[in-house]
Amino acid sequence: MNTRQVGRTDLRIDTLGLGGAPLGGNFVDLDDSEAAELVRTAQEIGIGYFDTAPWYGFGRSERVIGDALRGTEYILSDKVGRLLKPGAVENPMDFGMVDPLPFNVVYDYSYDGIMRAYEDSLQRLGLDRIDMLFAHDIGEMQHGAENARHFKDLADGGYRAMDELRRNGDVKAIGLGVNENKICLNALGIGAWDVFLLAGRYTLLEQTPLEGLFPACRAAGTTIICGGPFNSGILAGRDMWNYAKAPEDVVAKVRKLSAEADAFGVPLPAAALQFPLGNDIVTSVIPGPRNTAELRQIVEWFEMPIPADFWASLRDKGLIAEAAPVPAGA
Repeated sequence: MNTRQVGRTDLRIDTLGLGGAPLGGNFVDLDDSEAAELVRTAQEIGIGYFDTAPWYGFGRSERVIGDALRGTEYILSDKVGRLLKPGAVENPMDFGMVDPLPFNVVYDYSYDGIMRAYEDSLQRLGLDRIDMLFAHDIGEMQHGAENARHFKDLADGGYRAMDELRRNGDVKAIGLGVNENKICLNALGIGAWDVFLLAGRYTLLEQTPLEGLFPACRAAGTTIICGGPFNSGILAGRDMWNYAKAPEDVVAKVRKLSAEADAFGVPLPAAALQFPLGNDIVTSVIPGPRNTAELRQIVEWFEMPIPADFWASLRDKGLIAEAAPVPAGA
């Protein structure tokens, strides 16, 4: 796999990584043995960067990934901001969880909360290191009016904890793992972040970060990891967008993108995977396959040559932003 540098650190990660949400049973019925096989297959293919979080299956994803990676070479990102407390939630599918562990979450972005979450994750993983640490799901999209309190906790103490872990060499890079541009811009005002894992906002369907966020990130030396390159599945043939059923305007744009892809003989998911890496601020793209067959298909799409004329046609027809850099054509 090709690699790119994370921020101004000496850490380099694969341009194609493995997203760990499905490994915890998020929106998919995947047992632990199937999840472990997914991780092993990714390693055999040559993928060495993995992402997880306590949120995914309330600890299930961390346990599966830790067991699979132990004793191997890997780069791992994990997340803080949620603590897991004993006691199963009544209706796991209200959270999109299939067979999660018997915990519930409490948000805590304070200094002590971040340190506790980091240590808890190491215990669940059974690993002695996490390479990149992200404050997870901070922002109004997740918290609404409560975000002001959570962001104050991050600004007053949580960032200091993450920076301490970085300066002490416990982690190599810190950032946010979020779904919105605004909170990343706000966070740039409270500290020096290496990388933002931004899900669903810089994709073949949407390029909103080009106007404000990416220029600010370049000035700060902060790079981007693109989560959700299929926008929850809408760019890979499913009807989900932003974790819910896609609205008609989104479906209509996907139809236009799909028609253009068909005209050039390009699978739309292949274009969706490769498009973000046309921008050199993007360090990695991390889809979340639900089984080994999907993983192998993703790798095939990722390596598929796409003609330069296809990208030019998308731009000419206003289907991608005029300012969006595109991958080098075949």
